[in-house]
Amino acid sequence: MRRKKWTARDMPDQSGRVAVVTGSNSGIGLETSVAFARQGAHVVMACRDQEKGRVAAARITAEGVAGALDVMVLDLADLASVRSFADAFHGRFDRLDLLINNAGVMWPPAAKTADGFELQLGTNHLGHFALTVRLLELLRRTNGSRVVTVSSVSHRFGTIDFDDLHWESRRYHPNRAYGQSKLANLLFAYELQRRLDRAGAETMSVAAHPGYTGTDLQRYSGFLRLLNPLMAMPPWRGALPILYAATAGDVEAGGYYGPDGFGELRGDPTRVGSSSESTDEAVAAKLWQVSQSLVGLEFNP
Repeated sequence: MRRKKWTARDMPDQSGRVAVVTGSNSGIGLETSVAFARQGAHVVMACRDQEKGRVAAARITAEGVAGALDVMVLDLADLASVRSFADAFHGRFDRLDLLINNAGVMWPPAAKTADGFELQLGTNHLGHFALTVRLLELLRRTNGSRVVTVSSVSHRFGTIDFDDLHWESRRYHPNRAYGQSKLANLLFAYELQRRLDRAGAETMSVAAHPGYTGTDLQRYSGFLRLLNPLMAMPPWRGALPILYAATAGDVEAGGYYGPDGFGELRGDPTRVGSSSESTDEAVAAKLWQVSQSLVGLEFNP
């Protein structure tokens, strides 16, 4: 029998729940925020540009959604901003049901974060690592909480080079650096679940990816921008695996979810596989230790 296609209408009611969505003023993050708010969640739109976030929140509110929306400034390329966001969040909320680590940058020219990290690894992985660790105790105190970390099919083309994580000794390749950051996202999501299990925590860590979805993420690639109208899914469809991972009842802790079509580029949400390196526990443990050292934070359950 053919499996029923899962849509955002299948999400359970989110009333009374609090969700943080990074990179939520456009693309997949915006559509994720829309879906949560329609189902009654209190959505915190964590955006680098506060004005763009406010414009996006006003668009959602104009729909007459059931949930509430707040815009809070978060620049994942600046650990001071991550700390300020987490401190402000703790001051305003006493629960966190869903943390959606969605924001990212793809294929930019060589650049560094405010803390000297390679921009893609620093934003996509280290910024989210620091954010999650700073919010983890609140997540653990909230029944049924989940952390959803957004990766990519590009993780299959990445490798973690511990000798040169920030591309200081090699010629910079934006696509390979992106692959490294997306592989780091998966290694983090899987290792987080292992550590939560060892701590006896009920919080669930899950990973997801949007397939080939046309968003502003591709702004550095003229080729992809040309292909987007022909091949890319619209953002609302690309958001479905993230929404599924965040809310579906049959999601498994430590799972990875993406589109079910050819090459996982298009389709409906389903559990998917990942590369052998992404499941290497030794690499994941080493990346965790290196990440803790780089951001100056530890997860001590």
